[in-house]
Amino acid sequence: MNRKKLFAIALTLCMVVGLMAGCGSKSEAAGKVYWLNFKPEADEALQEIAATYTEETGVPVKIVTAASGKYESTLTAEMDKSEAPTLFVAGNAAAVNTWKDYCYDLKDTDVYNELTTDDFTLYDDSGKACSIGYCYEAFGIIVNTDLLKKAGYEVADITNFDSLKKVAEDIHARAGELGFDAFTSSGMDDSSSWRFSGHLANMPLFYESRDDKWTECPAEIKGTYLDNFKMIWDLYINNAAQDKATLATGGYDAEGEFKAGKAVFFQNGTWEYAALSEALGAENLAMIPIYCGVEGEENAGLCAGTENCWAVNAKASEDDINATLDFMKWMVTSEAGTQLMAEQFGVIPYKSAAETDNVFFQNCNQMIEDGKYSVAWAFNYTPNVNEWRATLVAAMNKYDAGKGTWDDVEKAFVQGWADQYKAANK
Repeated sequence: MNRKKLFAIALTLCMVVGLMAGCGSKSEAAGKVYWLNFKPEADEALQEIAATYTEETGVPVKIVTAASGKYESTLTAEMDKSEAPTLFVAGNAAAVNTWKDYCYDLKDTDVYNELTTDDFTLYDDSGKACSIGYCYEAFGIIVNTDLLKKAGYEVADITNFDSLKKVAEDIHARAGELGFDAFTSSGMDDSSSWRFSGHLANMPLFYESRDDKWTECPAEIKGTYLDNFKMIWDLYINNAAQDKATLATGGYDAEGEFKAGKAVFFQNGTWEYAALSEALGAENLAMIPIYCGVEGEENAGLCAGTENCWAVNAKASEDDINATLDFMKWMVTSEAGTQLMAEQFGVIPYKSAAETDNVFFQNCNQMIEDGKYSVAWAFNYTPNVNEWRATLVAAMNKYDAGKGTWDDVEKAFVQGWADQYKAANK
């Protein structure tokens, strides 16, 4: 057979196949993707990445971004439409409880198998993997490692509450000669109290939720670990330069104190990295877990969590579900996808995640790789969160000033939870 005949046959085959796919062009997509985005600040970048994916694969990707604070109402409205989202966010237990019938089981899908940890996966009461985290943040105790070394210690010396207490109390006792103290101020005004009524309070909430296997906000809590909450709170306020009786109204600037080298320890999160590294240098920073004396906490990692969790609409067509799962996998494995995720969402818990310069995330990832358990954000369960925290802060302020007892704090914590649950579920 001569070359001309071969070419003619090939051309004929191309024309036949072209009726379905087009010779030398992308195949027509069998399904489509509709992502109802949770983060308005990422909209522009997501529109670009959607266009890139469509150009590469031929699969249509539609991104609609809900207005800030309007996600649930937008999701409810969109789910009622014939062209409903195929990809949406179910970022906490309440959302999973609401949307579990719409959640495709992500267990053992290709994108699920790319995860480096299951810590950010949300399950319903049947064990279905309803949603998976696509980015996360973390908080703990930020350490000025240079000052810690000047005090005669290394990060490796701190592995639990007892060792943290030993180091902190020694530094505080020598603050005059060292020129710095153990902890930054634990200010309880509105600009700072969330670090303790939210993030520090997460410690007793997490361990109780782990014991009792919470899957939704409980009507009542026991306060099983409130002695541990007291231990770490006392360590903070008794080993700092500030008078604990002034924390309610002192107007302190803990970040400023830390940047100025006035303290070794500062409870805060990964979002502080840019400001602190610019002031102190990345080489002088680390983040360690918040230790509070719970048995086995040597195996604890940072308080890592997210409300950014992908769910796939189980009521979509099979083609759309498969197209959405393929898109999700591409987002966390391709160079373009992982770069976009890193730029817009920070660190993602996937095997092909782009490298990060954020030392705090590096610390968090290393702990996960070392098999340490992440301390999940159990404070996401809090009923009427603002009201509950306000009551807790008031009780803690009285305790700090010597005008109340720890019993008042425990009452605000436990009874306050029950009161706010009732108020939220009338």
